[in-house]
Amino acid sequence: MAFNSSLISTSSPTTGFVRNSLRFQPGLLRNRWDALFTSLAALFSTVVVLPLVLVLAYVLVKGGSLISLQLLTQLPPAPGLEGGGIGNAIFGTVVVTLVASLIAIPVGVGGGIYLAEYSQSGPFAQFVRFGTNVLAGVPSIICGVFVYGLIVSTRVFFDQSYSAMAGGIALAVLMLPTVIKTTDEALKLVPNELRWGAIGIGASKFVTVVKVTLPAAFTPIATGVVLGIARAAGETAPLIFTALFSPFWPDGLFNPIATMSVLIFNFAIMPYEAQISLAWAASFVLVVMILGANLFARWLGRFTQA
Repeated sequence: MAFNSSLISTSSPTTGFVRNSLRFQPGLLRNRWDALFTSLAALFSTVVVLPLVLVLAYVLVKGGSLISLQLLTQLPPAPGLEGGGIGNAIFGTVVVTLVASLIAIPVGVGGGIYLAEYSQSGPFAQFVRFGTNVLAGVPSIICGVFVYGLIVSTRVFFDQSYSAMAGGIALAVLMLPTVIKTTDEALKLVPNELRWGAIGIGASKFVTVVKVTLPAAFTPIATGVVLGIARAAGETAPLIFTALFSPFWPDGLFNPIATMSVLIFNFAIMPYEAQISLAWAASFVLVVMILGANLFARWLGRFTQA
């Protein structure tokens, strides 16, 4: 086929206009508006992040300098005395959070499996999803009052009132919405081809869920569980009504127990410098724990994207 050179014109009068139109011209009105709104978006983003940076920096300055082995291993001193530490509160926080996790994770994961794999979009599943969304927005103090009336005031555990078990149950109620919603959404992301393949080779519904679906959705479920634990570890109001506080080392699951959030609340309002310093140190430790849990959740989320 012959090449027609007349189809190409290097002297087109519109060539210069096209080249000029492709260059960025900051003087144009649309570019000025674009620069203005970009600056506003950057400003608002800074305003959003600034409180977090200020809180972390302030807690780091006030509490980070007080961290020592003695602080992490000893009991708090009596009001007005110097020294001591927050060892019982750290241990109590781990105990109460562990109790909450042992209750909320099996129930939440099981509920998410039922919603995603068995009930799906039925009326009961819609009701459960709606209830989960409502429970996620309920103030934590309401959960504390609920568990107080259900367990603490009735002394249902060996005639004991305030206890670590009651605190764990209150935190488990707060963890449930996060675990259920995360499990439900994670299982929805699993391709149906995996389920069809398992059923095609004769696997039952239960075996398909346990051997195929759950392993495929493990990472996002684990991410949701870690986020739920991070939220529960920092709650204060439910523990005031349920676990109360103890200045001593934990004495079983059915007795009052110290936690860092309640220690911060109690010591920060005392008129003693030693207790206020311990409150700042506990704030630093609690922030580091929650920040570490959130970073771990984001690390797990990277495997989901991969």
